[in-house]
Amino acid sequence: MKQTLIALVEDKPGVLNRIASLFRRRNFNIESLTVGHSETPGVSRMTIVTDEEELLRRNVIRSNLYKMVNVIDVHDVTETPCVVRETALIKIKADGAMRGQVMDVAEMYRARIVDVATETLIVEVTGESEKIESCIGVLEPFGILEIMRTGKIAMTRGTVMPRNGSA
Repeated sequence: MKQTLIALVEDKPGVLNRIASLFRRRNFNIESLTVGHSETPGVSRMTIVTDEEELLRRNVIRSNLYKMVNVIDVHDVTETPCVVRETALIKIKADGAMRGQVMDVAEMYRARIVDVATETLIVEVTGESEKIESCIGVLEPFGILEIMRTGKIAMTRGTVMPRNGSA
């Protein structure tokens, strides 16, 4: 099982580097790391996905993150109901004859065509990893020229996550 952590961190230079260095020093692999501004000014939200299966080591990751000065809060949402998404941009070789077929595939996956050139199309698809993988698999026969994927982002379902130390 992949471990998914959501961390609230200070929005300051060097915080991402310090967190990545913590994982490197402890010999943990980061499968996905996404950072963006949160609803609170000066606070960024990170979604970190690791491939750690052992519960003890998963707890070590969380507690080490929580000890860092620039980390405000950390939640392990691995077993919490969450909405998890990622986005991919896929550049496809598509001349005039193939365009309609690629557009049909995009529509089937609720993807969007975000760029049209004479010989290529760029498809944007958002969803769970399995959906992204499936879309890539179906588009492969057309000739994928480039792929760029974001890391996973996660948000717990339902009520707002309480900050540690608050009721």
